[in-house]
Amino acid sequence: MIVNKKDSILNIKDLHVWYRTYGGFAEVLDGVNLRVGKGEKVGLVGEAGCGKTTTMRAVLRILPENAVVPKGEIFYHGEDILKMKPQEINRVRTQGISMIFQEPAAGLNPVFTIGTQMFDVIRYSESGKGKSREEIKELAVKAIGEVYIPDPERILNSYPGQLSGGMKQRICIAMAIVTERELLIADEPGTSLDVTIQDQVHRLLRGLVEKKGMSLIMITHSLGVAREMTDRIYVMYAGSIVETAETKELFKNPLHPYTLGLLESVPRLTGGGVAEGIYGRIPDYLSPPKGCRFHPRCRLAAERCREEKPPLRDVGDGHQAACFKVQGVI
Repeated sequence: MIVNKKDSILNIKDLHVWYRTYGGFAEVLDGVNLRVGKGEKVGLVGEAGCGKTTTMRAVLRILPENAVVPKGEIFYHGEDILKMKPQEINRVRTQGISMIFQEPAAGLNPVFTIGTQMFDVIRYSESGKGKSREEIKELAVKAIGEVYIPDPERILNSYPGQLSGGMKQRICIAMAIVTERELLIADEPGTSLDVTIQDQVHRLLRGLVEKKGMSLIMITHSLGVAREMTDRIYVMYAGSIVETAETKELFKNPLHPYTLGLLESVPRLTGGGVAEGIYGRIPDYLSPPKGCRFHPRCRLAAERCREEKPPLRDVGDGHQAACFKVQGVI
């Protein structure tokens, strides 16, 4: 699915996010560029700690207090989220964008029933205004039914601690789709679940997004999940987007050394020995390497890579890569 920039509902430009620590500023995001079109399913893929969740928290302006945004813009329908007033950003959170967190327990308050929490989500949304308690309850029951949890009435009276991990994650999905939203951010929604439940959650999520015509940002460290769930993929390394392309194109023709390393790390059912993985680890954000942040781990790194950060440039058919070697300039 090729999306015209004019059709983008979310457009992140040159986003930098730093965290204030006792040792100085941890420069986590280093100029992130990302866009999402209407009805498009986008994957954000990379190792743990590369800045995927930080990027999405910045979109909703729910970064921790020690975070600063020294540079960058986040446009939602042409309006910069970073410059919005409190009531404007609240409108985005309650009417435009919803997020499913990696750990379902983080999205549910243990001291309130599921019903109380779902009713509040509906009551403070645009679609819940003026509705009676019975109408709100009807919407909550319908949403729970859509995520295939039996006996919704009983679930509404249950506390999060009475539900399994898979059920809690389904409730988080139900809360995210119970009111009309345009964009859903899913932060590795199956990570804390066993593989069979994880697959069910992913299939459920994809089906609901397609049924409701929503856009999706799927944050994952699994290329397999991204392949099944998305139209286009952004590969992130140490706070920067290093490659992006339509999903089929990325798997058919991966270009960036980091993307190639991720694909080589995936175990194969056909055997052929143990996957090698990628040598080294993500850099220390308190003192990140100069130039391309991947160069200490890259087999193709040249002197220019150590001194200058490669820009994300088109290398044909909407396929972009941030690598001097791929761009043919070294």
